Amino acid sequence: MTEQALESFAGIDPAFAGQQLNDKLGLEISELGPERVVGSIPVEGNLQPYGLLHGGANAVVAEALGSMVCALNAGADKATMGLELSCTHHRAVRSGRVTGVATPVHVGRGTVTAEIVLTDDQGRRSCTARLTCVVRERPPGA
Repeated sequence: MTEQALESFAGIDPAFAGQQLNDKLGLEISELGPERVVGSIPVEGNLQPYGLLHGGANAVVAEALGSMVCALNAGADKATMGLELSCTHHRAVRSGRVTGVATPVHVGRGTVTAEIVLTDDQGRRSCTARLTCVVRERPPGA
């Protein structure tokens, strides 16, 4: 993710850009806005022992995209932190890419909740997730 993209949502510190789990999974963000964040990962390299996309990879994508949409909705003067993540895995994915779309379903002063839908290359839903982030004042100097 570019430094400009990082700065565009909630003042994320570019010093942490090289340490992102998202990069290890190969997450590519294709759309970044407060109403919708879209990203995808390759299935290859993110497998569990039976040759299927690892459920934890779904969870990482869901948390990453959901966190971005929550941060964008909370505002640059606020900090958001994951409070609860729920994932339902509907179907196995063996190849190609998985694309996630995060949209806000609740934007409040204290919490923001996002729904994240992951689909395979054929557009079939493979996972549905919900992420709730708590919203706090950004500490001075952060």
